[in-house]
Amino acid sequence: MPYALPEHERLYLRELAHRQAEIAALPVMAYRKKLWTDMNDAVPGARPPFAIESWTFDRDFMPASLFKCETPYGRRLENGFLRHIRHHEILNDDHVCPDTLDMGWHVWVDNFGIEITAQHAKDAEGVETGYHFNYPISDLCDGFDMLKPATYGVNRESTMEEKAFLEETFGDILPVAMRSGTYGNNYLTHSLVQLMSMDTYFMAMYDCPETLHALMALLRDNAINVAQWAEREGLLILNNGGECSCGTCFNYTTLLPKGESVPGQVKLSDMWTGMNSQETVGVSAEHFHEFCFPYYRDIAALFGFVYWGCCEPVDPIWELSLSKLPNLKAVSISRWANQQYMADVLEGTGIVFSRKPDPNLLSVDRVLDEDAWRAEIRGTLEVIAGRNIPAQLVVRDVYTMHGNLGKAQRAVEIAMEEIDRYYPAYVEA
Repeated sequence: MPYALPEHERLYLRELAHRQAEIAALPVMAYRKKLWTDMNDAVPGARPPFAIESWTFDRDFMPASLFKCETPYGRRLENGFLRHIRHHEILNDDHVCPDTLDMGWHVWVDNFGIEITAQHAKDAEGVETGYHFNYPISDLCDGFDMLKPATYGVNRESTMEEKAFLEETFGDILPVAMRSGTYGNNYLTHSLVQLMSMDTYFMAMYDCPETLHALMALLRDNAINVAQWAEREGLLILNNGGECSCGTCFNYTTLLPKGESVPGQVKLSDMWTGMNSQETVGVSAEHFHEFCFPYYRDIAALFGFVYWGCCEPVDPIWELSLSKLPNLKAVSISRWANQQYMADVLEGTGIVFSRKPDPNLLSVDRVLDEDAWRAEIRGTLEVIAGRNIPAQLVVRDVYTMHGNLGKAQRAVEIAMEEIDRYYPAYVEA
């Protein structure tokens, strides 16, 4: 597509780019980069960074009334600039404002060769929140044959067209930087429940276990084939800086790449990637190890670092499976996880204790219960402080602030107070 902006949008967006550049240049951003780097590098005594992921409560954080651009492309750029600006000016957590204008390759991937549609439902505030897939497979025993290996490609011409446009429009303010993930879909069980219901999935373990193994192998091979294709095509770009492998968990580290890396020749073994299996919460550790772990293990072996988990508790599958996952570097410790157990098994391993505080404390009530929130943060710090456990606290899945962004501001202030109490020697520099 030809890239263009109306003159009034171009001038307005350049103003936003200037503001982002000013924020990115603040001394506090260098301090925050050091926080995330020390944590991921497992520096003894590193102070846990704290961040709130904002996109889930965009009804409050990025309301439609905020936007001035009318063109779709202008609004997309506006959203990026405003999010970074507002994150600093409103939340002021340990989010690192980028000093670049980031874009990605124009890559397309078709994982199954069939269309998967979904139905969406609005919540009480009229925002689409819930969804339901229209599953193409009702019985895996006779539905496997409809699936095809993944197909994929990259449009280099349109990628370079966009890059040239952004450089011409904003390059004197913010350098335009190409960014990449690893492209293969490593969230295997999420892909699986796009194809079939949870009931169908669980019953397949008993009704047709061989076919379920064949499906997991297909999902694994699709993920590996796409990722290795991206490596061969030179699409991988080191993600050891301000990128995130899971939500707002920044990747800053000096430990990647593990060897010398040449631009355009970056290897999967130089990269962070993310994995989880939220859909198997109702599966025994033994069944997870049989039907899931071997396929995740094969993918994880290709990468430099793996961030595992989202909302699912990790302690039930730790000993049998996750403790054996290759290249594991960070583990999500959700509100359903046993914090004490996970702290005990992670101590001294260099694996990040990625704590997800209870989002209900920020989203359910219109007014923040400060005592409850303080106790939530303190409960984690009492488990990890003074031990050889690199840690971060990242709030995710807050779907509404009921129009009260001051609640989020106060939550950040309280979290910082508590972290400072337990890590007093870590002085901002």
